[in-house]
Amino acid sequence: MQGPSIEFKNIGLNLGNTQILENISFSICPATIHCIIGSNGGGKTSLIRCMLGQMPHTGNIEIEWGDNRTIGYVPQQLEIDKTLPVSVIDFLTMATQRRPAFLGQSKLLAVQTAELLEQFGLTSKRNEKLGSLSGGERQRVIFAQAMMPAPALLVLDEPMTGLDVAGGEMILSAVRQFVSDGGTVVWINHDINQVNEVADKLTYVNKTIMLDGVPAEVLQTGVANQLFPTLSFNESPQEGDDAESAGIEIEAVREEVETVSKEVE
Repeated sequence: MQGPSIEFKNIGLNLGNTQILENISFSICPATIHCIIGSNGGGKTSLIRCMLGQMPHTGNIEIEWGDNRTIGYVPQQLEIDKTLPVSVIDFLTMATQRRPAFLGQSKLLAVQTAELLEQFGLTSKRNEKLGSLSGGERQRVIFAQAMMPAPALLVLDEPMTGLDVAGGEMILSAVRQFVSDGGTVVWINHDINQVNEVADKLTYVNKTIMLDGVPAEVLQTGVANQLFPTLSFNESPQEGDDAESAGIEIEAVREEVETVSKEVE
């Protein structure tokens, strides 16, 4: 697998008389986890929608694809009618093949589906109605669907919403394996602690770019201190310490970056 590189060049977005994004320029390297962070209403989701071609904008977004141009997308949550008689296996089938789900899956798709259901701890849920699942179980189903067919670019919009610890670990493990296999991940994330742990690079967006770079470096800048006043740093790291122990101790940052169930932009 070869994930794409992405270049944002002077991106601007206006909705009516409101300027949402201004002069956004940064790059995303292939086979990396790139987290987009920022305050609520700062334009993160709008930026991703521009990248996906869903919103008109100024400037250019250049995506350098390999042979695979498939995009997997995981929203913050999926709004569904819980009374619909659609099972987990029906949902995955409808999203990945043209023939009706009631005719069953192709042999290849059946193998892929079984593997993903096992990976995300959903094998026993395959015939249950999607609306009967818990929020965390439903989120794992959505993530499994995003991996079918195998994407080169994975776009995540707060995918950990509603997940318990075990579910979060499954998703995180899948993301890391995806990148290890060569895929590119663009991840909107409010959890700065997690960003510091998993991201190769981060970009802080609040209409314009406030921070951009490797977390261990940019989170020690003066701008970061203003954005995250409760961040504390080890001033005297010991020789041989890794980036985690030598760099940043993150204590109560989630209170600084509003965790909300839905972003309105």
